[in-house]
Amino acid sequence: MFKRIKGQLKVSNVIFFIVIALLVIPVTRQPIQVFINKGLALFSPSTIKKEKRRQLKNYDWQLRDTNGRMYDFESAKGRVVFVNFWATWCPPCIAEMPSVQALYKDYKDRVSFVLVSNEAVGDIVPFLDKYNYDFIVYNPITDFPELFDVTSIPRTFLIDKGGNVVMDKAGAANWNSDNVREVIEKLLLE
Repeated sequence: MFKRIKGQLKVSNVIFFIVIALLVIPVTRQPIQVFINKGLALFSPSTIKKEKRRQLKNYDWQLRDTNGRMYDFESAKGRVVFVNFWATWCPPCIAEMPSVQALYKDYKDRVSFVLVSNEAVGDIVPFLDKYNYDFIVYNPITDFPELFDVTSIPRTFLIDKGGNVVMDKAGAANWNSDNVREVIEKLLLE
């Protein structure tokens, strides 16, 4: 009986060390982290109660897209806005991107999508091409408005036409959920 327990402990130790090794080796670490975060990204973000919503008062923010075109965030004023801070190397960001793409596909003409990365265009464009994402990604030229207190990524804000932050989510989320779509539909009617 002792030998069998000892053998089981050895197998569990081997499995433990394999898992640790996979998480330490750079080639396997990111896919595993993305897989784990996809599980977390199944959850829809929650809506902020009206009395607790903060208002974006300053739209003074300049950005540049991957083709070098300037974007003045002021042009988003009076529209429903989806702002997402992300990076190509960030597993939670990668995990939520398919849901962002699906939402973008259906709402790109009615919602301003502002996806922001500090990375070089040479890193962003191959990532977008690899996954067939067609949303526009911007690099910030000036500091973002103070309301966007971004200390970690991904960080996403859904803003109504009056500049009120309706959703503020740090971490991966399912942005293509029925809940998010219902909120956007209501915001578009206001």
